Amino acid sequence: MATDTIVLGAGIVGISVALHLQKAGRSVLLVDKRAPGEETSYGNAGLIQREGVYPYGFPHDFGALIRYAMNNTIDAHYHWSAIPKLAPFLWSYWMHSRASQHEAIAHKYATLIEHCVSEHDALAQEAGATGLLRRKGWMKVFRTTAQQDERLAEAARWNRDFGLNYKALDKETLKAEEPHLDHDSLVGGLHWTDPVTVIDPLGLSKAYVARFEELGGRLALGDAGTLAQDGAEWRVTLADGTTAKARDVVVALGPWADVLSRRLGYNLPLAVKRGYHMHYKAQGNAVLNHPVLDTERGYFLAPMQQGIRLTTGAEFADRDAPKTPVQLERAEPIARALFPLGERIDPEPWLGRRPCTPDMMPIIGPALKHKGLWFSFGHAHHGLTLAAVTGRMIAEMVTGQKVFVDPTPFAPARFA
Repeated sequence: MATDTIVLGAGIVGISVALHLQKAGRSVLLVDKRAPGEETSYGNAGLIQREGVYPYGFPHDFGALIRYAMNNTIDAHYHWSAIPKLAPFLWSYWMHSRASQHEAIAHKYATLIEHCVSEHDALAQEAGATGLLRRKGWMKVFRTTAQQDERLAEAARWNRDFGLNYKALDKETLKAEEPHLDHDSLVGGLHWTDPVTVIDPLGLSKAYVARFEELGGRLALGDAGTLAQDGAEWRVTLADGTTAKARDVVVALGPWADVLSRRLGYNLPLAVKRGYHMHYKAQGNAVLNHPVLDTERGYFLAPMQQGIRLTTGAEFADRDAPKTPVQLERAEPIARALFPLGERIDPEPWLGRRPCTPDMMPIIGPALKHKGLWFSFGHAHHGLTLAAVTGRMIAEMVTGQKVFVDPTPFAPARFA
């Protein structure tokens, strides 16, 4: 099977890359071991985070470090056995998260974030998926005035520096917006109004795939590990035993990208943050109107088509280690006290893996050692947020167009 471009990895990033390349006139084959959108792209909080100019950093305040050292929080958990392997990544991550470094990164990262809503809007309109998008933003709720004051001051700085819009919510305003929360435990909130939320992330992935196929794109099951270069072509063996070949290949394998990139001779510092979710029914007539972060406790509640989705923070562990959903078990009783969650819907907790770089920015662009090889991974918490932007950037690079966002800060070459 011959095609212009093979995209390896059918998460939301790979799907968006494939769709944009197909729109640009390339014939594209999208390859994965599983059906599109069923891995990390499925289990997110459903946020297109227009406010997310500061990628999630490693805390530097002493109190947070002490809490993490005790290893009993909801927002972070680690496997002791994984720490020796993760230590170089965590050290580099901590260094990049220093205030001055983080600020410099944010100003580069913002060039991607500022397009996240408009680029998803364009694809969703084409794919007939605008019904999956909600324009209510999302909220942080606070249990202490100290945390509220700190976060509102931060929001004011971000408004000044990046033009991000928000509303400060006092206790009564928050109660009017979210009447079914336990307001006795809350002092107020922060409403980010620019972000768009997705009520079915898997449904959005499927809609983009359907549009890709409408334009002539093809799907195939296959193992990215079979990728090999043969002269000016790249070849991949598909599940049916046939071989696909193309002059360009895009690696969009998310948390598994480094397995292939290392085999090809690239030492890219990729690690994973694992995370869990569970869906619940709401009790009685209770309604959650916005996605809500319980700021001091470190878990997230998001209204989805499947139910109320409870998501946890980061678990630092080997990528393929067995599930240890202790954060979910810690979060559930606290979440039930905040909002009247009913019975669990899912038969077991869902586990996903976020692909992360120590400088918190994705790897987008051409590989240095191989012609026709392109990287598109490392989006960490913002895979959904940045998928459409990344897809357009890669398509413009592969087809030789002027890239609408300066790709230099995100190039693989920064890790050479």
